[in-house]
Amino acid sequence: MARSAGKGGKGDRRDRERSREDSDMVEKLVSINRVAKVVKGGRRFGFAALVVVGDGKGRAGHGAGKAREVPEAIRKATEHAKRHMVRIPLREGRTLHHDVLGRYGAGRVVLRAAKPGTGIIAGGPIRAIFEALGVADVVAKSIGTSNPHNMVKAAFSALVGSSSPRSVATRRGKRVGDIIGRRETGAVEAKE
Repeated sequence: MARSAGKGGKGDRRDRERSREDSDMVEKLVSINRVAKVVKGGRRFGFAALVVVGDGKGRAGHGAGKAREVPEAIRKATEHAKRHMVRIPLREGRTLHHDVLGRYGAGRVVLRAAKPGTGIIAGGPIRAIFEALGVADVVAKSIGTSNPHNMVKAAFSALVGSSSPRSVATRRGKRVGDIIGRRETGAVEAKE
């Protein structure tokens, strides 16, 4: 039984929603690498792409793709990133709630919350993550490897490990005011 092409089908609605969702996504190409496969008679060249995708409102993902042509590798990496997006809790929609350390392989990344107006102080791959995520103020430092794959994975492990005051309060069975109140009390004691 063939489906008639026309209005009102479930598939049509899903396609429209997916295209609307794709249109407001921020896609950042982090790195592209030419790779070679040695075969009888010479080498076959291909391309490996690393892409970061985000909605600019606290959701982001990263993906890698390989193909014989650059556009196909980027398309595969983008699809992989969209399938593996995670939500990151942000303070006031502009920075992280607290400082956090992430590790992956030989890569270590330190991400620090920043005051309004600081901007994104981060290099290369980590900057792409924050731009896709919609973070406006953050300070980041990469320690160890400069391999973009390891830097991106270390940054995502740090971001996934961060938590909001609301999640901490529910986990500890307290009110959000108790958790945030202590942060402000500590700042007042430090001034005196």
